[in-house]
Amino acid sequence: MTEQAQQDGLLPDDVVAVINPSGAGRVVLACEHASNVVPPELNDLGLSAAVLQSHIAWDIGAMAVAEAMSAQLDAPLIAQRVSRLVHDCNRYPSAMDAIPQRSEYQVIPGNEGLSAAERKDRSARYYAPFCEALSTCIEARVGESQALPVLVTVHSFTPVYKSKERTVEIGILHDSDARLANEILKCADEDGKFTVLRNAPYGPEDGVTFTLDRHATPHRLLNVMIEIRSDLIATEDSQHAIAKLLSGWVHSALANHEADQKHEALQS
Repeated sequence: MTEQAQQDGLLPDDVVAVINPSGAGRVVLACEHASNVVPPELNDLGLSAAVLQSHIAWDIGAMAVAEAMSAQLDAPLIAQRVSRLVHDCNRYPSAMDAIPQRSEYQVIPGNEGLSAAERKDRSARYYAPFCEALSTCIEARVGESQALPVLVTVHSFTPVYKSKERTVEIGILHDSDARLANEILKCADEDGKFTVLRNAPYGPEDGVTFTLDRHATPHRLLNVMIEIRSDLIATEDSQHAIAKLLSGWVHSALANHEADQKHEALQS
């Protein structure tokens, strides 16, 4: 966090939330698009209140699901408190879409024409505190426990994107490490309640697995990104129901993975 950011009143605690930091479960949760807040000094990025309430500004319902999962899994949750239009914490900081000039059909006036120095300052103010909080949480658990932590990121997606309806209801995303995703997909298939697909509606080729790659891959941690269609989590009741379902899948997937590991060890 830069000195200028502190002068503007934007302290790290203002841009990142750490919930249930002492949670005893193995899972560490992250919600990179939890908020639609734009800091006052950015003048709403030149956008209307209606646009800032829409899916382009945040993952609608994702934070409520993540908070419920945090309670159910006794997991720490690291969540961004600033809109992804300010800085997308699930994109490489050097990528152009980390500070998008356009989202779907919407031009983002406050992101147009930024210099390299201005983009770097955005990253320092709004991405670095989130990255540091998540890294600190994971690295502390890597060092203090025999069982490595597990990273699960929680997102939502709009039912209609660029005028095209999406039939997938829940996406289970992964990058090169599919271990946890494979087990969750088995659980989802056995459950059969929703249309659940691998790497949909996005995949690693879209740059959306950055958090997994940045925070889980270096430690060889089990990891997965969960995408929920936002119409499925539009109410408090549905948010808790989906959180319970997903927490159950994660719990069963981890148990199945551990059993497979023990079986392989016995066979070797």
